[in-house]
Order: sequence, then structure tokens, then C-alpha cells
Amino acid sequence: MTASPTDIDVVIAWVDGNDPVHRAKRARYAGRPEIARDDVGGDTRFVSTGEIYYCVASIVRFAPFVRRIFIVTDGQDPHADAFVARHFPDCRIPIEVVDHTVLFAGYEACLPTFNSLSIETMLWRIPGLSEHFVYFNDDVFVAAPLHPEDWFDPRGRAVCYGTPFSSLLARLLRTVKPRRNGQCPFGHKDAMLNAADLLGRPFFFHFHHTPLAQRRSVLADYFTTHPEALVANMRPRFREPHQFNPQELCYLLGVRADKCVLRSPKGRTLFLKPAADRTGYMERKLIQADRMDHLLFGCINSLEQAPEADRQRFVDWMARRIGIDFSMN
Repeated sequence: MTASPTDIDVVIAWVDGNDPVHRAKRARYAGRPEIARDDVGGDTRFVSTGEIYYCVASIVRFAPFVRRIFIVTDGQDPHADAFVARHFPDCRIPIEVVDHTVLFAGYEACLPTFNSLSIETMLWRIPGLSEHFVYFNDDVFVAAPLHPEDWFDPRGRAVCYGTPFSSLLARLLRTVKPRRNGQCPFGHKDAMLNAADLLGRPFFFHFHHTPLAQRRSVLADYFTTHPEALVANMRPRFREPHQFNPQELCYLLGVRADKCVLRSPKGRTLFLKPAADRTGYMERKLIQADRMDHLLFGCINSLEQAPEADRQRFVDWMARRIGIDFSMN
């Protein structure tokens, strides 16, 4: 199967954690103290400071070949279609909001969920989703003009921007990871390792926070034949240390089936994690980004934790790069 500009969809997971209805719903289920940890269910996992608009604008500007954008939410709507109509009046990419109840049809007892890994496990069930789709967190963006081949090669294989990482080494590193309040944090790499362990693989592909090209059939075939894995991974309402990363699962299965190919992320990805105590960090990172000749993708993590000057510096940088005025939202 060959990918073409007409059959690549984008899926974006989004939540407005500032919404009092969502906050109240989350509070009803956050009974255990550990849920307040940032790696489980802390507020930082749900805060929205406009990242969804940077994400959508970057897709429309730099990946105009995308067929459709699906925004996955829990009874919310960022009104991205109105945003796009205002800033990109010639855009012909339809935007559809997909509620969690659609993803979890038949598993409604597992809702509401506040767990990105649980939600990601169910994305392949979006009605009408293309075989070739790209998954975004709302804090991920496209940083330069793309071609379809940047996500799917001419044979339709999903491109994973990652590097092989030893499962044994990852397990050893996990044992020496610094603990926080007596707990070992559950991180991005841990969920990748869990996917490799699920399949009995001695390695996994370590990828960063970037758009993740996926093959729907790979996930559908695996979860249809392994429903117990589906249920175990999508059931927790908040992140649990046994959960695996579904995109990693897709890549590991895809390589075996010749539906995935590995490509180096070096020089192509940018990760921003500002904080109040990181003086000059944002300015340095954005200067670095402007000097990267092959930059394709970026992630702005925990923007709400940056000083106001750094937040504005990032917004101004995105506005220049994309060519729109975000103050007109």
C-alpha cells in the first residue's frame, strides 16, 4: 500500500484542564494521594494555554496534504475549526471533534478517563480514520514544510523518528532512577519498555515528543486478537506503571510486518521544557531552532510553567514561523 497526500489523517488528543466541569469530574476520581503526582495525574498534565492552536496552525501551514484532523476530547471543543477559518480562510482540511464516548463505545464503564495512554490505546477505533494517520499531543507542532514521505515512505511504511534502545539497559536504568517522595516516577521511556516487554523484544525504539506516524491496521489487528491487552491498557483512569505506549507497540509490530521504518531524529526534532528557574533557556533554545537546517517537529512541554516573558517569546517565535498573529484568537 502506498501513502498519498489524500489518505493521511491527523489525530490530536486535547483537554482543557482549566474547565471547572472537567476539574470537578477529575476530582471525583482522584482519591489516591499518588494521583496528584505529575507523572500520574497532576494538574500539569491537563493545563491548556493555547497549545492546541499552535499545533493545528502548524499542521495547516506546513502539512496541507493532510486529509482530515480529528481532535479527541472529553465533552469539550476547542473550536479549532473557527480558528482555522479565521486565520486560514483557504484551508480545505476538515476538522472533526471526536468524544471519548466514541472511542470507548462498548467500554463505557471505563469512562471518564484522565489517562493519555488509555486514550491512545483506543485511537484506532475512530470512525472513518485512515489507514495512515499521525498522532499528536496538543503540545506537539510541525516546524517546517513537510512532504507526505516525512511520515510515510513511498511504500506506505510509517516513519518512526527514533533510535534503538536496549530493553535490558532500560530496566537497569529504571532501578537506579531517583525516587520522588518514595515513589519511582513512571516516564515516557518506561511505557516504551513495557511495550517491548509485552512483545518479548530485546529492544524498543526510543522516540521523543514528536508527531507519531501510525498504521491503523497494525493496531486493529493486534488488539482484535489480543483483547486482554486492550482492556488492561485502556482501563486505568489515571496512568499506571504497568501500561505500555501504544505508538511504540505499533512501531515494534510494524517493523516485523514491514509496515514501519526507522529514521534518525537527529537535527529533526526540538524539545522545549521551560521552567521559572531556567533563566535564558527559551531564548537559547529558539536561537538553536532557527539554526537547525533540517528541523521538522517540535514540542513545547509544560508551557504554563514558563515565566510570562518566555511564554510570549515562544508565541512570537511560532507566529513568525507560521506567519499568523495568535493574539487574534
